[in-house]
Amino acid sequence: MDIVRDAFWRWKRIVGEATKKAEDLAGNTWQHLKTSPSLAEAAMGRIAQGTKVLAEGGYEKIFRQTFETVPEEKLQDSFACYLSTSAGPVMGVLYVSTEKLAYCSDSPLSYKNGTQTEWSYYKVIIPLHQLKAINPSTSKVNASEKYIQVTSVDAHEFWFMGFLNYEAAVQCLQEVLQLNSLQSV
Repeated sequence: MDIVRDAFWRWKRIVGEATKKAEDLAGNTWQHLKTSPSLAEAAMGRIAQGTKVLAEGGYEKIFRQTFETVPEEKLQDSFACYLSTSAGPVMGVLYVSTEKLAYCSDSPLSYKNGTQTEWSYYKVIIPLHQLKAINPSTSKVNASEKYIQVTSVDAHEFWFMGFLNYEAAVQCLQEVLQLNSLQSV
């Protein structure tokens, strides 16, 4: 009888954990899509990004094509998210490598250069030795709105939000910060 009861409680715990993960993924996906000014644009952006990843051979290749890298640099992870800007949230991918945090928008953004309109991808690059803090936070008004503030040693702040996998992003970024702090001691 104890074996049956133990198996039941073990099964119940496993189902509970799987349910929690599924709820988190669904909530993060919904929040990711809602962060964009247009739900349809966000969905199409994710489809386009997935297609690009498949066509170009994965995130590692895209990372190396998009940013200058050194031969021994390795991509550790990548996260679909938004970067908060004065013009509103910008959808893209945050890359975490052994050398830097690097963000690139999914699409080029327009800007004025004199009288001409030009287009460029929005990029942020923070070498790991310039990383000062990783601060996860949640909106007090809406608990499903989760952010990660990244601060550099020269006091620049970058706010990332709308992660498809927020918990994994927080864990990865905090591990990178901790590892880098240990190496610079």
